[in-house]
Amino acid sequence: MSDPVSALGGVQSHGFATVREIGPSGMIMLRATHDLQGLQSALKVCTGTEIPEKRQILHCNGRSAGWMSPDEYLLILPYGETETALLAIAEHLGRAHHLAVSVSDARAMFRIEGAKADQVLTKLAPVDLQSLRPDELRRTRTAQVAAAFWRLNDGLTLVCYRSVARYVYDLLTISAMEGAQLESASPGT
Repeated sequence: MSDPVSALGGVQSHGFATVREIGPSGMIMLRATHDLQGLQSALKVCTGTEIPEKRQILHCNGRSAGWMSPDEYLLILPYGETETALLAIAEHLGRAHHLAVSVSDARAMFRIEGAKADQVLTKLAPVDLQSLRPDELRRTRTAQVAAAFWRLNDGLTLVCYRSVARYVYDLLTISAMEGAQLESASPGT
């Protein structure tokens, strides 16, 4: 088995905020209703957390569980623990209707840090970042790509598809430059 490689090799940039790629990280997309028998114990074993409420992400000892939709959760854990976590989910949920799949190699994760970290995403996402509470997860667009992000300590963590990692990193980097203004091309230009 080869060693995992992050999408962009751990790049980082420094402007009025620091943008850096995190990775590789273990990520599991879990589809299950919140009241599914065994879900609480599966999350407890895999992440150490409770079942997150709507638009919430919970953290415990470097692991996280985030609410993505009424029947979808994102579990984040060390890359090497993904297979063990999938086995634990299967054991705890048994034959109950669910889907658990590793998306570790299909996602990229970034940190935006610094006193003005909010300003980086304010330029890119249709979200009122002033009202974004700690541990509130938002699933939205960043420019024109799907992303999810949340506030953690002195910054924000953002997850996107690996296939658009370079694009998202470049957007974040440009947005973090002093005086940078991003413009959308209008149709026909």
